[in-house]
This record gives sequence, C-alpha cells and structure tokens, in this order.
Amino acid sequence: MSIWVIFTLLGSLALLMFGMKTMSEALQKMAGPQLRHVLGAMTTNRFTGMLTGTLVTASVQSSTATTVMTVSFVNAGLLTLAQAISVIMGANIGTTLTAWIMSAGMSFDISNLAYPAFFVGIILIYQKKYRYIGDFLFGLAFLIFALATLRVTGQNMNLGQNQAVLDFFSSFDPNSFLTTIIFLLLGGVLTFCVQSSAAVMAITMILCSSGALPIYQGIALVMGENIGTTVTSNLAAMSANTQARRAALAHMFFNVFGVIWILFVFRPFIDMVCGWVGYDVTMSKDSVSTAAFLANSAKLSFVLAAFHTSFNVANTLILIWFIPQIERFVCWVIKPKKVDEEEDFRLHFITAGFMKTPELSVLEAQKEIQSFSERMQRMFGMVRELLTLSASKTSKKDSQAGDFNKLYTRIEKYEGISDNMELEIAKYLDSVSDAHLSDDTKAKIRAMLREISELESIGDACFNMARTISRKYNGKEDHFIDKQYDHLHQMMELTDQSLTQMNRLMTGRKDSFDVNRSFNIENEINNYRNQLKSQNITDVNNHEYTYAVGTIYMDLINECEKLADYVVNVVEARMGIR
Repeated sequence: MSIWVIFTLLGSLALLMFGMKTMSEALQKMAGPQLRHVLGAMTTNRFTGMLTGTLVTASVQSSTATTVMTVSFVNAGLLTLAQAISVIMGANIGTTLTAWIMSAGMSFDISNLAYPAFFVGIILIYQKKYRYIGDFLFGLAFLIFALATLRVTGQNMNLGQNQAVLDFFSSFDPNSFLTTIIFLLLGGVLTFCVQSSAAVMAITMILCSSGALPIYQGIALVMGENIGTTVTSNLAAMSANTQARRAALAHMFFNVFGVIWILFVFRPFIDMVCGWVGYDVTMSKDSVSTAAFLANSAKLSFVLAAFHTSFNVANTLILIWFIPQIERFVCWVIKPKKVDEEEDFRLHFITAGFMKTPELSVLEAQKEIQSFSERMQRMFGMVRELLTLSASKTSKKDSQAGDFNKLYTRIEKYEGISDNMELEIAKYLDSVSDAHLSDDTKAKIRAMLREISELESIGDACFNMARTISRKYNGKEDHFIDKQYDHLHQMMELTDQSLTQMNRLMTGRKDSFDVNRSFNIENEINNYRNQLKSQNITDVNNHEYTYAVGTIYMDLINECEKLADYVVNVVEARMGIR
C-alpha cells in the first residue's frame, strides 16, 4: 500500500468531516431560530420530544448540534432534564441518516452528482439571498465527493486480496465473545481520538465492503462508535454546570445500556438485520466465486446502516418508558456542587467543542448574558439590604457590624465577577465573529457586545452605591433621617422594577415584550430624581440635615438614576433599537 493511497484515504475522511460540518452550519444559519423554537415547543411529552430530536438531527445532520441546543435549554430552564433525555434519544435515531447517506455513497458511483452541486453552489453563494443554500450545496458536494473518493480508494486498496490484512483480522476468533469486546473498545477509542463517528463509520464500511473485515467485528466497531461519541460530550461537560453534566451522562447511559443488552442477542440480532438487507452471512470466500463474494460483501455497508438504525430505534423503544428512572439515576450520580455556584466565577453555558457552529455559539453566549443579567439584579438586591443594615447603626453591635462587612465584601466580589464576565464573554464573541456569519448573527453579536458593556456598568453602579453606603456607615456624618430612607427605598424599588423588566426581556421573546413599560419606569425614575434634587436643597436650607449628609444622599439617588439608564441601554440593545 503506497503512501499516496494512505494520504488519499486520510484526505477523503477529512473532506467528509468538513462537508458534514459545512452542511450542518448552513442548515443552522437557514433555520437556527426556528430550530430553537421547535425544540422549545415540541417537547410536551417524551414521544414528541423523541420525534423532535429525530427530525432536528436528521435536518442539521449533527447529533452534537441537537444535544448542545438541548443542554442549553435545560440550563435556561426551558426544558426539564426528562424532556432533554427524550430529545437526546431522538437525536441518536436522527444521526443514523448519515450512515444511510454514506452507505449509498459506498455502494454506487455518485461522484457525478458532486459537480452540479459545486456549480450551482458557487452561483448561489454570490447571491446574498440564497448564499446559505449555496453553502449547503457546497457541503453536500464535498460529502459526495469524499464518499466517492473513499469508495474508489477502498477498491484500489484491494483489502480483500491483501493477505496481511486478512491474516490480521483472521487472527481474532470470530466466535469469541472477547473478540467482540476488543473491536467494541477499538471503535470507542477511534471515535474518541478522531472526534467523529462518521469518519470511523466510513473506515468500517470500507473494511467490510472489501471483504477484509467480517460483519460481526464491523458491527462491534459501530457499537463502540456509539459509546465513543458520548465520552467526548461527557469530558466537555466536566467544566459545565450540574444539569449539563447530567444530560451528558444520560446520553452515555442510553448508549452504554443499548450496547450491553445487544451483546446478549448479538448474533441473532445481526442475522435478522442481514436477512432484511439480503446479505448471506454463511457465504465464505472459498465456497463461491470471487465476483459473487464481492457482490455479497458490497451489501455490507447497507447492513451497517440498517444495524445502526435498528439498534438505536430498538434501544429508544425500550428506554423511552424509563425516562423518569434515568433522570433519578443521573441526579443520584451527579450531585449539585457544594460550592455556591452563584459566587464562583465560571462561565456556565459557554463551552468549546468539535463541530460547534456560530449559530450555537451565539445561543450559548445569549444564555451566559442572561445569567449575567440575573446576577446584576441579585447584586442590586444586596445593595438594598446593605442600606437597610446601615440604617440600624444607632444600635450597632459587633454581630450587626460583621453582617454589614460580610455583605459589603460579597458585593465587592460580585463587582469583580461582573468585570470578568464582560471580558470573557466579549473574548468568546470576538472568536465567534471570526467565522463566516449570517447578517442576522452579526447583528446579534453587535447587540450582545453592547449588552455586556452596559451590564458591567450596572455592576459598577451597584458597587459605587455600596461604597457610598459603607463610607456613610463607617464615617462620622449624621444619619439619614427617616424621610431620606423612605425616598431611597422608593427610588431603589423603582430601579429594581426596571431590572425586573430587563430580565423578563432577556429570558423571553422580543415580540412579546412591552418595551414601553421599561421606558415609562425610566421616565418615572428621572422625574422622581429631579423632585428629590429640588427637595434636598430645600431640606438643607431648612437645616433638616447637614449639607454633607445631603450630598451622600443625592449621590445614591443619582447613582440609581444612572443605573436605570444602563438598564434602558440593555433593553434597547436587545430590542435592536438604535
């Protein structure tokens, strides 16, 4: 076997993976928002969830894409873990369509279809309205071209006539259970190493179709691929939050359980699938002519695809009735972290991974910004609590002073978290913007960069207020009078209402949000600030409190008004205003 044949094989596998990735990205650009809405709406029960996972995965040709979207919805609270498990089961069925496409490419010469797809694709790419269809056709053409090249390369390698290859595979006892386990582990390791079950499936089809690899060992490799592809997602989820790790574990449990029960009915199940396809399991190379043997072996790619589909469908039909039990199992295995995740700076939704597309990356960034927004409202709630603690300075005790200092330190920590979150999300969005993006996605990224900047300013405003309250608490100035505390609490209540409206927008749909409500609250805050400003001058002149106390008081009022302005800026960025 020459070095060029090996490079042709490796290059074809790379082209296959690139073609699938390009197709998946193009389909998500065309229907990204709709896919997300479908996943959110069509999971009312375990059966619709399974069907949704199947259809979405078959559409985007990537179970990874479906799984990442599903986990993101679980994190956001849009899907329960049980619903996510049903979608992941469906994704396992949907991904088997890839095997059927590959088996067709391995069995027939479909290379001529690639060139018209390239030609039409390049025309559409230069037309703005249809460029995503062009991208999809290019990905499809690469996929077809890669399959055709793999088919020819497999034939040229003459693996069925290569004595060294035949001797290697014949050294394993085909009737031994240990041989099945060895090939199962080999399939898992190969899939984990190349990060693509499609590439390992293509290698398996070449080996089986050439007659070099017996069908039972080939199917053991396919079973190993099913496990190998879940190891990657579990490793990626190790740095994610609790629900994401549970969803990844449920995926692994589903596939491992399927492999375990299929091992008990291994040969009868495979013989049944072979009967459906018309493959003669008993035919040996010595008993028939070479042409008849190779013609029979050519059906093996369809046997592999049929087994892949039958196995996943059967496994789903068994386990779909036990989703609540699977949910309880993964919750039992993965306990919530004892560390307070709210105060542990870590991006919970943004993850790295192979075959990650810009559309999915933007979805993850949106979830992270939503979490950022909720943090800022919690931080403002701490500032309100700090003001309440400062009001009891007259009866100051060591324990009360300790509570005040502890809360102030917590607010200070949140300010550092807000700075880090802005930098990390901005860095992530910057890396995403290097990709080939749709106009809609570019606009979303610009809006999100503005959102995180304004959210960080909200954190700064909260910390400024906390420092002012701390300065007042530890200083020698007189206390605020009751009227000032009432006004401050009323102003903070209005500010909190504006933050609540902002978070309602961040977690919901733009088309169902009443933006005028946010603008009305902001006008109310501005008017109230102006009213208090005038009253403050009068109160100081009437010697109700000192000028120094009045200055600190107005600093807090003005900071609330500024914070409300930042909130309106976030709302405008999210709504696409200005």
